[in-house]
Amino acid sequence: MMYGTLAHYYDALVKDEDASMAWVAFIEQHVKKGKVLELACGSGEITIALAKKGYEMHASDLSAEMIKVAKQKPSADIVEWNVMDMRNMAMQECYDGILCLCDSFNYLLKNSEVEQLFQDVYDHLKSDGCFVVDMHSMDRLAEFTEEYNEAGHAYDVDIQWTIQSEEDRIYQNFAFYYPDGTMDLEQHIQRVYEPKYILAALRQVGFEVSVYTDFIHKGICEGEKQFYICRRK
Repeated sequence: MMYGTLAHYYDALVKDEDASMAWVAFIEQHVKKGKVLELACGSGEITIALAKKGYEMHASDLSAEMIKVAKQKPSADIVEWNVMDMRNMAMQECYDGILCLCDSFNYLLKNSEVEQLFQDVYDHLKSDGCFVVDMHSMDRLAEFTEEYNEAGHAYDVDIQWTIQSEEDRIYQNFAFYYPDGTMDLEQHIQRVYEPKYILAALRQVGFEVSVYTDFIHKGICEGEKQFYICRRK
């Protein structure tokens, strides 16, 4: 299961407080204070930081283990946490903002899943509500045509991490080596989408869309990620 084992080591491997604060500042520019839902919230770093800024945060993730990790953090009690697959937004509430951050969107592998998510998000936003979603740029595929390898160590566990792209997919493989000689393997697959498709799909459901690249550059240009600011009118 994705983020079954990795959930326990996620922060030790990738936690980046500067990046989290950049996200918070970016969201404050575009999403008014109010009730906000974060999809695929992961370990909850950004979620909790936003709650401390005055947002009424509701957060969900497909991984029960990730939600468990998030709930154990200081100040986690100021957030409402739920296990939920963003491909099935089964709730009745509407929100002032909905977030899908840190390339979580790229775990959607089918056009039908993308289009359903955009429709569900639109339907769960209040008038003038804002959807913020980021995703890998097409440049990321070229970055990993040759396998990238990284090794780490956390909580007495050795971890090896490889990344490689093939066509429109990015494959991440994690190997966890425990002190008793046993190991676990976990694979993550993401799909990278053409910006013109994403823009068309967002506008099809009724969003007004603006795009940034890597937080600061307006429009689609060379960089690691595109950020779509989508407003329901």
